[in-house]
Amino acid sequence: MEIQIVPYEARYQEAFKALNEEWIVAHFELEDADRAALNDPEKYILQKGGSIFVALCDDKAIGVCALLKISDRKYELAKLAVSPSFRGKNIGELLVRRVILQAKEAGASAIFLEGNTRLAPSIKLYRKLGFKEVTGYEITYKRVDIVMELAL
Repeated sequence: MEIQIVPYEARYQEAFKALNEEWIVAHFELEDADRAALNDPEKYILQKGGSIFVALCDDKAIGVCALLKISDRKYELAKLAVSPSFRGKNIGELLVRRVILQAKEAGASAIFLEGNTRLAPSIKLYRKLGFKEVTGYEITYKRVDIVMELAL
């Protein structure tokens, strides 16, 4: 199984939306901010200076992750989703590492993320990669019960 991490292209929009909707609906409830970003990632992520990466296996999108530009030095890791049949195979880690590299290349001093402690594997991954729990951020989603940040 060879996995490639590639930059987002418009042809991946349906996979970006479907993968994210699948995990959100499985654990929580889709919110207006989700719908906006998933229906138009070009407007809500890319045109604002962010990036999206796609994990491919045999040319099929099996995972996605976004990097949202908040300011010149601060970015948000968001919309990480992996197809259920590919979970536990380090696809999420590959995507998060690529997003961290992109943030460093963009000159970010920190990346933060909004998460939920019920999703223990994701929290474990973020801690492994150096993210630490922080306070003081405005929360975007009802499902968020932890905010983590990685200083770059």
